Amino acid sequence: MPSPHITLEQWRALLAVVEAGGYAQAAEALHKSQSAISYAVQQIESRLGLKAFEIQGRKAVLTATGQLLVRRAKALLDEATGLERAAGQLSVGWEAELRLAVEVIFPNRVLLPALAAFGEVSPHTRIELIESVIGGTSEALLSGRADLAIAPVIPQGFLGEALINLRFLAVAHPDHPLHQLNRPLTPNDLRNHRHLVVRDSGAARDPRQQSLEAKQRWVVSQMSTSIQAVAMGYGFSWFPEDKIVDELAAGSLKALPLRDGAERFLTLYLIFADRDYAGPGLLKLSEILRETVAANCTRVDAQRHTSRTRTTKRSAT
Repeated sequence: MPSPHITLEQWRALLAVVEAGGYAQAAEALHKSQSAISYAVQQIESRLGLKAFEIQGRKAVLTATGQLLVRRAKALLDEATGLERAAGQLSVGWEAELRLAVEVIFPNRVLLPALAAFGEVSPHTRIELIESVIGGTSEALLSGRADLAIAPVIPQGFLGEALINLRFLAVAHPDHPLHQLNRPLTPNDLRNHRHLVVRDSGAARDPRQQSLEAKQRWVVSQMSTSIQAVAMGYGFSWFPEDKIVDELAAGSLKALPLRDGAERFLTLYLIFADRDYAGPGLLKLSEILRETVAANCTRVDAQRHTSRTRTTKRSAT
């Protein structure tokens, strides 16, 4: 097998020039001299017989060939980093730490028992749990801060599998004015009242993420805050049914009689940062999560069926 002519350090220098915006900035980022960075790029051009940059005015810009090199260099460096990480994991057996990014709407009754079960299997593996909202989960994957994620959207370049389907209910306090209308509600009815929204934890937030344009809106950082505010009568919102079981049972929240959209469904996916380099601990954690979701969903479906049967019998009586 022929040996490559370009080293990883030289590819790293080329990529740094592009990402940092110049030779001086790249030298500072890599803690090298500017001449070393310049020499590395010259070696790439010389050995491959091409030009990565061309001068336009006073600025050096990538040629079409240079753009291709940068894309392939990034993939090569990512692969090398992943290989080193995998080798480090395998050399010590199971991973010392796993980083899990989980959408806040994922049920704690599933997550916490799954983590506890994993702790029984691998008691020395630390778990870093990143609780995120919408774009924050994808960012954790894209930035390399998470090894595994549970999210409603699979970022481009990743693969995921459906894990759980959640049911959302539109709710408000029983004494809220919306419940006093005593008729099916329309979007116009909702727009006249305060909507409680949980903020996207991603850096690049989409202001259009909410489909309902209400006249009043409170945007909060924690779902627990939003649930408490709605339960106290300060507005309405859609929540995962699993997150408001206690409030529904206690009567502090009541489903709104919407004409359309009273309930919504959302699928969450299990997404590996890099399935090929997943260590034994990460694979076991993903297996336990699947098993715990399957067991809990079966039990909840049975409970719902029993509840609906009782309701039907009472109605018939």
